[in-house]
Amino acid sequence: MFINHIATYFGFSENNTNLKTEILAGVTTFMTMSYIIFVQPAILGIAGMDKGAVMVATCIAAALSTILMGLLTNYPIALAPGMGHNVFFAVVVCGVMGYSWEVALGAVFISGAVFLLLTFFNAWGKIIIAIPDCLKYSIAVGIGLLISFIGLQYGGLVIDTSGVLVGLGDLNSPPVMVTIIGVLSTLGLLAKNIKGSILLGILLSCLAGIFLNVVSYSGVIAAIPDINPTFMKLNISGAIEAGIVVVIFVFFFLDVFDTMGTLIGVTSQAGYIQNGKLPRANRAMLADAVGTISGSLLGTSTVTSYIESSTGIAQGGRTGFASVVTGVLFLGALFFSPLTEMIGGAYMVGDTQLHPVIAPALIIVGFLMMKSITNINWNEITEAFPAFIVIITMPLTFSITDGIGFGLITYTLLMVISKKSKEIHWLVYLMTFLFIARYIFT
Repeated sequence: MFINHIATYFGFSENNTNLKTEILAGVTTFMTMSYIIFVQPAILGIAGMDKGAVMVATCIAAALSTILMGLLTNYPIALAPGMGHNVFFAVVVCGVMGYSWEVALGAVFISGAVFLLLTFFNAWGKIIIAIPDCLKYSIAVGIGLLISFIGLQYGGLVIDTSGVLVGLGDLNSPPVMVTIIGVLSTLGLLAKNIKGSILLGILLSCLAGIFLNVVSYSGVIAAIPDINPTFMKLNISGAIEAGIVVVIFVFFFLDVFDTMGTLIGVTSQAGYIQNGKLPRANRAMLADAVGTISGSLLGTSTVTSYIESSTGIAQGGRTGFASVVTGVLFLGALFFSPLTEMIGGAYMVGDTQLHPVIAPALIIVGFLMMKSITNINWNEITEAFPAFIVIITMPLTFSITDGIGFGLITYTLLMVISKKSKEIHWLVYLMTFLFIARYIFT
């Protein structure tokens, strides 16, 4: 009876899915993003924050926002403290600029509050509608390339190379071998249409990692760290008194366009965007805003939607129940951190952190997201070139936000040059201006 209620609430039949598929999708998404549980404390620790408390804050903030996303939107999208945002928080705001982490958390809170305020004006759905279709499709493709590029780096297949930026890694090294085994295994399972192929591929990668001494078994259960060192330690008044308007703006700006880009990319993959519109977009942004605010209260940096959600969608996830599963697993990670670290933990090669267990899933999902490229009109220069800029910029700058920014600027300029300025939505003009201002002043 309870299962029937779940199926009805989340609309399993309407979305052509079932309980088993949604659970598999939720577990898959969690596994591919579980690295944040251990990476986040390491990065925020640079700012002097207690690593154990940050880990607990990360798990709770991710669980709360992800479950809220599932319940409010019925989308299989997971959230957690964002990579890039955390580096800006710890290295730039607290390191280079010299603000305390308490003040930085206050700035995160204020940016989240502004984000929340805009949801009450139903702004986000209008913005997504305003973005040209050519950019919507290219965002999905660009994110796919970015995901694959991250996977190639996590697996050690692509490495820093002097003079040419990137190059081929050592194919005989254990982490690269684990990645190759995982990719081939997952491809074989997909070719045979086996349910749970991506999740099974992750598990096979983990087994290969254990065999090749890349993954070490360190137990199952561990005590939950104390959250008190960071809980409610944010300094909102300090952020206001310090006048760090630029910092607040950057936190807000990155959150908005990272979340928007991820939403467009992964929902396009799942087929939710129809006629340029994303239903319940405002609710999705509400979940993100609540996640950022709660995260700052708990003691972690900006919470945002995760591109790794695409792994769950590729696994067949089509409803918010997959998000609920992912959120519950984040709470479970508080008790099972040693087991979680086997999947998402890092393998060190010199000063470089690799994640060879989840790398194959990211590479495969990036490939699966390429199909949106066929929807772009490559015969129309005003649509094709901005789309190309988005696609090429995201992986090469490691930024969804910059991909959207350069795409919007290029699109607006080409449309004006082509005397099609009247066809541009006023919100596109506004976003283009904001991006230009960002690049000039920040």
